[in-house]
Amino acid sequence: MLDTLAATLRRATAALPDSVAQWTARGVGERSEQLGVRQGVAETPKRVRDEGVMLTVVDGGVGHAATADTSEAGLRAALLRAHALARAGAGKTVFTPADLPRPRDSGRYASHVERPHDALTLADKLELLMRVNAASRIDERIVDAQTSLWSVETEQLFVSSEGAHIEQRFAFLTPAIQVTAVDGGVTQVRSSAGQYNGYCQQGGLEVLDRARFEQDGPRVAREALELVRAPHCPSGRMDLLLMPDQMMLQIHESIGHPLELDRILGDERNFAGTSFVTLDLFGHYRYGSELLNVSFDPAREHEFAGFAFDDEGTPAERRMLIERGVLLHPLGGSLSQARARAAGHDVGGVATTRACSWNRAPIDRISNLNVEPGSSTLDELIAAVDHGVVMHTNCSWSIDDSRNKFQFGCEYGRMIRHGRLAEVVRNPNYRGVSATFWRSLAGVGDASTCEVMGTPFCGKGEPSQVIRVGHASPACLFAGVDVFGGVDG
Repeated sequence: MLDTLAATLRRATAALPDSVAQWTARGVGERSEQLGVRQGVAETPKRVRDEGVMLTVVDGGVGHAATADTSEAGLRAALLRAHALARAGAGKTVFTPADLPRPRDSGRYASHVERPHDALTLADKLELLMRVNAASRIDERIVDAQTSLWSVETEQLFVSSEGAHIEQRFAFLTPAIQVTAVDGGVTQVRSSAGQYNGYCQQGGLEVLDRARFEQDGPRVAREALELVRAPHCPSGRMDLLLMPDQMMLQIHESIGHPLELDRILGDERNFAGTSFVTLDLFGHYRYGSELLNVSFDPAREHEFAGFAFDDEGTPAERRMLIERGVLLHPLGGSLSQARARAAGHDVGGVATTRACSWNRAPIDRISNLNVEPGSSTLDELIAAVDHGVVMHTNCSWSIDDSRNKFQFGCEYGRMIRHGRLAEVVRNPNYRGVSATFWRSLAGVGDASTCEVMGTPFCGKGEPSQVIRVGHASPACLFAGVDVFGGVDG
């Protein structure tokens, strides 16, 4: 589809009137494959192919229309629908749409792939999943074991009336292992990287090596067995050491979503809530301790939401959003930045406007949002704790509508006593308030503690959009956190 789309669009746009200030088109073609094995039995493979085009027209207002009909007639009809919507919105915006940046850049991006997804046959992939699944069933107390592999390949073309021509090709891979253990009436779940598929990256089959997928089954099973015999996590205020697979969600919920500029402007009130962050806080608000440095980094190698241009055609570059604990910039694209300026606040932003597919208009999204590494080794972080707990891998989360008060539960915990790791504990949980939690950051791990994580399941928008997000983080130590455990019965 994309090979001939640009030429077909040029012919179709001849139908637009001369009053049109600009138009853009974003064509997307995507193939995905989901494979799973549960208790040694292969589940039915799922393969999906999807393609279409989103057209945007500016003429007094901004109009969007999408179509799966990529013929010249189909594209022309969608362009005329988008134009009609733009005219219907003329004079009803808080800024002048014709003043928006006009995308004219051209370029290419491609995920770095060493071993393409199709280097293994379907039978080979299922055999691999069978081996990993069998390796995780090490004890009769393992009552359920699941392994899965989700691969996606996406190609995207962006063109504009100003001559932009951007081609981007992405390869995504999400492997996962999950086991359930039962002993003495206690049931515990342990996974390789979280029930939200935390270990997902761009790349080919080499992602399996980085994820230690073929070796990880026995480790996941052993830790599940440890948990069913472990005591509950104690409750009280103590130091908390979060590993990267939990830091991922902490960053996502209490930095990522609060900093989305369209949410700050009120777009998500009806669905996903607002933000405790307001426009007047940028440039001076103390978001965290001086150890907190947070970057938007679309070029981070292997990370799930890497790209060269966002879905408005804006070149994407690394930028610090929080530096030495001070809030500098939001996650907002050109449209939201124009709206913020109309409200009297030039807060800047980044190229992070994205859509989940061809049939959705782009909105401000979390992309590659990372906590920068510090200088402490993992041993040094542990040694700094007299009484505390290490938590791995999110299993539950709750956060209020303004992304402020939160409560998170983890799969696996381990106490720290007098600077040494102690007993394993189950059902570890903690709670806090985003506006103050990051100020308790007392230690940041060095590069050796970092992991590149992510999720395919970030939901936002009306109509709903579920999108891929990347988070890289070191282990991080927080002082004096409210920790609590579960109860039996």
